[in-house]
Amino acid sequence: MKNHERFIVVSVFTVLVFAWLGFLLHVSLRFAGSGLGAIFGISGAVLMLVPLGYVFVKRIPFLKDHITKLVSLQTWLLIHIYTGVVGALLALVHTGHKYTSPVGIALTATMLLVVVSGIVLRYLTPFVNLDMKDKLLLLQTARGDLDHAWGVLEKTAAWQKGRGQESSLATSMAALGLSPASDNSAGQVTVLAEGVADLEYSIRTHEILKFWFSATLKIHILVSVAFYGLLIAHIASGIYFGLRWLP
Repeated sequence: MKNHERFIVVSVFTVLVFAWLGFLLHVSLRFAGSGLGAIFGISGAVLMLVPLGYVFVKRIPFLKDHITKLVSLQTWLLIHIYTGVVGALLALVHTGHKYTSPVGIALTATMLLVVVSGIVLRYLTPFVNLDMKDKLLLLQTARGDLDHAWGVLEKTAAWQKGRGQESSLATSMAALGLSPASDNSAGQVTVLAEGVADLEYSIRTHEILKFWFSATLKIHILVSVAFYGLLIAHIASGIYFGLRWLP
C-alpha cells in the first residue's frame, strides 16, 4: 500500500476508533430512525457487505482464476479495506451515539473489533514477516563471522602457547592480558557473540508475534462472522419494526 493510501486509511481508522466515544458528549435518540440516519445506515451496511467480495475471490478458486484476470487480488484487498473502514464510519454516524439496544451495542462492538483486527493484520503482519527475513539473513552472516573470529582466537592462543618462554616480555604481557593479537580477537568474539544473542532473541520475539498475528487472523474471521450475523438481525428488526405500519 502506497504512503498516501496508508495515510487515508489510517486517518479514517483513527477517527473511527475515537468517534464511538462521542456518546460522552452527544447522544441523539431519534437520529438513527430519521431519514438522514437511515441513509447513513443503509450506505454503511452496503459498504460493509462489499468486503465479502474479497473473501469470495480469495477463497474460491473458480472466482479467483476468472476475476483476478480483470481485477488483481491486491486491488480487491484495497477495496476490502476502504469499504470496510468507510462503511464502519458511516454506520457509527448512523447510531447517533445511541447505545441502548443489546443488538446495536453488540453490532457496534464487533464492527470495531473487525476493523481494528483487520488494520493490525494489514499493516503489522507484512512488516514482521519482512523484518524476520532480514534478521535471519543477518543472523546467518553474524554466525559465520563469529565462527571465523573464534577460529582466529584459537589459532592465536595456540601460536602463543607454542612460543613457550621465547620472550619473557611477551609472556608477561600475555599473562596480564595485554597481548594485542589476543585482546583484539577476544574482543571481536565477544562483540559478535553479543550480536548473535541479540538477533536470536529478536527472532524469537518475532516468532511470538507471528503466533499472535495468526491468532488475530482467526479472531478477525470469527468476529466477522458474528458481525454479519448481527448485521442481518439488525436489518431484519429494522424492517420488521420500521415497516410494520404498511398495509
